[in-house]
Amino acid sequence: MGNILEEFWYGNINPQEQSKESSRAIKELIKLMGRNRDRLHDSMTEEQRETLEKYDDCVNEMYGLIELEIFSYAFRLGGRLMLVTLMDSGEDA
Repeated sequence: MGNILEEFWYGNINPQEQSKESSRAIKELIKLMGRNRDRLHDSMTEEQRETLEKYDDCVNEMYGLIELEIFSYAFRLGGRLMLVTLMDSGEDA
């Protein structure tokens, strides 16, 4: 148990990277988003491009905060499930 906590602490375990890489649907969606964003970017004036960059920065910050909230909730939920499992008297089994 201590080994996995150390790996997590030192950043060797990154749940975000694993989730993005594991889903083919997400990979395809990211490619499509990139192509569409590039087309949009190429059709804009310099001022519009700057506004788009600021928008992208805000969206990325928001996604980071959402991912943190989801991770925190899931971690706490997992802990509660383990606690209930360990505290279960075995009456239902």
